[in-house]
Amino acid sequence: MYKNKNGDRNNISGIQIAQIRKKQVPRMSQRALADKMQLAGIDLDKNAIQRIESGQRFVTDIELRVFSKVLGASYIDLLDL
Repeated sequence: MYKNKNGDRNNISGIQIAQIRKKQVPRMSQRALADKMQLAGIDLDKNAIQRIESGQRFVTDIELRVFSKVLGASYIDLLDL
């Protein structure tokens, strides 16, 4: 598997996705986020969301675009540490 130079994380957006998800009112669960992603055409389950947020899974550009839409955040918000 490809090894990156970002420590042990496979993405930089997972932390921001988790923070933005938790700030939703009412607070959005990982399952609810997965459901919204599926309604938007991205086939993710709760376990995939957990792996993304913990940095264990890569995030594609297409997924990032839909995360942005579903969470009501900009791309910059999702990529900014």
